[in-house]
Amino acid sequence: MALFGRKKTSIGLDIGSGFVKVVEVDRSGNQPEVSRVAMRPLLPDAIVEGEIMDYGLVSDTVQGLFQEMGVKGAEVVTAVGGHDVIIKKIQMDRMKESDARAVIRWEAEQHVPFDIKSVELDFQILNPHGEGLQMEVLLVAAKRELVDNRVGLLQDAGVNPVVIDVDAFALHNAFEFNYPEAMGGIVALVNVGHETTNVNILEDGVPILTRDIPFGSRRVREDLQRERGLTAEQAEDVVQGRALVEDLTRFVDASADEVAVGIERASAFLMTRDDGEALGKIYMSGGGARIPGMAESLGRRMNVATYLVNPFERVPVRAGAASGFSIDEAAPMLLLPLGLALRKA
Repeated sequence: MALFGRKKTSIGLDIGSGFVKVVEVDRSGNQPEVSRVAMRPLLPDAIVEGEIMDYGLVSDTVQGLFQEMGVKGAEVVTAVGGHDVIIKKIQMDRMKESDARAVIRWEAEQHVPFDIKSVELDFQILNPHGEGLQMEVLLVAAKRELVDNRVGLLQDAGVNPVVIDVDAFALHNAFEFNYPEAMGGIVALVNVGHETTNVNILEDGVPILTRDIPFGSRRVREDLQRERGLTAEQAEDVVQGRALVEDLTRFVDASADEVAVGIERASAFLMTRDDGEALGKIYMSGGGARIPGMAESLGRRMNVATYLVNPFERVPVRAGAASGFSIDEAAPMLLLPLGLALRKA
């Protein structure tokens, strides 16, 4: 699909547990430019732990968002993730990519805990110019049912998905574009979403491990409601930094500790490395990264320099691209849809 060879714009669509988010990128100039950003909240429990519980509601939300944008029959790049997607670095005998594609399904049977007949597979050779007898391959397997359901939902919403990516790779794509200087050493890209936190460990810019942690900003909102008697709207204002609550630090530190434990478990293999190289930096994105003090608390807990990611660090945003919300406030939530919009077919 020569999607970007024909069109001057590309649209990334991120269907998260809390919001549906769209980023449109204009490629007609010398560099990509964000031309439009739109987002719409989902009702609670429409998506739970990455699983769509109410297809009609989610489809209607997507359709309504594109109608609001005045776009019909949009061609979009979207993504899947969660427990039904496996990402794993494996070793294979060195061969050409065309030969690897012919045997990858047999190789995948050794590493994928699903019925191999029920999955969609893809891979990338990480060291294509190496000289050893073995090569490193990043294997991706997604349950076919997951992909088919996502395609069907979007078609029902009047949207045409031309590329299905993986959440972790879309995040990495936007991160690499904006922070090329971070593509050296070992870093963690941590996306704190509504229900799930994605941890992507990168070495010299190559993803070597991804993990999902069952924690998101929703937990903080619920804790504030339960322990402080706040309404859902009041808890949202606190999480977004629009209101203060007594002893917020205690809630933030508890949340940062949970994320830190997930990062430590994901990166435990670094302790066994002969070169002794450890995690050097942490970069945070996602709605949970906006919680006041979250990045600072995680940095203290991990004793690692921790930074908030700006999805638009090197991607200019056209004036008036967003309406009805502050793009600066929403920015941490937009790394994934930006990465999808930057995706080349």
